[in-house]
Amino acid sequence: MFERYAAKPITTALSDTPVVMLIGPRQCGKTTLVRRFARDEREYVTLDDHTTLESARSDPSGFIRGFDRVIVDEVQRAPELLRAIKQAVDMDRRPGRFLLTGSANILTLPQVSESLAGRMEIVELMPLSRAEIAGKKSNFLKLAFEGKLARPKQVLTGPDMVRAVLVGGYPEMLQRTEARRRQACGARLY
Repeated sequence: MFERYAAKPITTALSDTPVVMLIGPRQCGKTTLVRRFARDEREYVTLDDHTTLESARSDPSGFIRGFDRVIVDEVQRAPELLRAIKQAVDMDRRPGRFLLTGSANILTLPQVSESLAGRMEIVELMPLSRAEIAGKKSNFLKLAFEGKLARPKQVLTGPDMVRAVLVGGYPEMLQRTEARRRQACGARLY
């Protein structure tokens, strides 16, 4: 399992914000990352489950009322939950009550900006970076913004660079060692 840099901003946001939403492209590791937070006295529900989804859609307020601290995975499937979450937060603003995941397009829904303004912090998860894949700390962007460009510790050239570019940073692609298997995986990731 890869250590994700987004884990720290999520932890920080959960310590002082009632709602934290993790967004990112499909298959980049959002569910895997938030499941780690389920160990911390936080229930995990996924709206990929048909019964759970129907329950959330049919009675959003009742659904939310059943949880003290919860992870709701794939919240974009039931945007009506957002108003119920707003009401729950307005009655109890304790930090870290709701950890949500969703695709980036959920931010285009009017319910999100209207319902959760001032109550939610958004953390974006992208596919794995080269540093995350290597299991190393990266300070490249920090140094770049400070105007201090550092020389890379590892330079990829030739076949190594081509492989890194073709494999990319999606976890499922990285698990496959054979090029043909990665091609089959890439055909399914859309």
